[in-house]
Amino acid sequence: MWAQLIKVRVKPGTDLSAMADVLKSAEQPDSGLVRETFMHDQKDPESVYVLAVFESEEKARLREQDPRRAAGQQAIQAFLAGALAAPPEFVDLTVTHDWIP
Repeated sequence: MWAQLIKVRVKPGTDLSAMADVLKSAEQPDSGLVRETFMHDQKDPESVYVLAVFESEEKARLREQDPRRAAGQQAIQAFLAGALAAPPEFVDLTVTHDWIP
């Protein structure tokens, strides 16, 4: 498995549920996405983290280029343009162990 941690600064009042809905609307079957978790910092609610877990980095990179996501990407870009206070930061992670009790 492979994961990407995305850190963003959002503008005050940004609805994380709406952000998640916009991202979900662009998702396609067999994209390799295993799960996506949206979180905000308890001490700084304008700092938001998204953990996206994929079957593999290869699948994640293919997903980025998937033409089926084009229309959804436009909606994502439009939403993020109004919601983000700064460009996102990306951290690529190799999953070495995943434990779900």
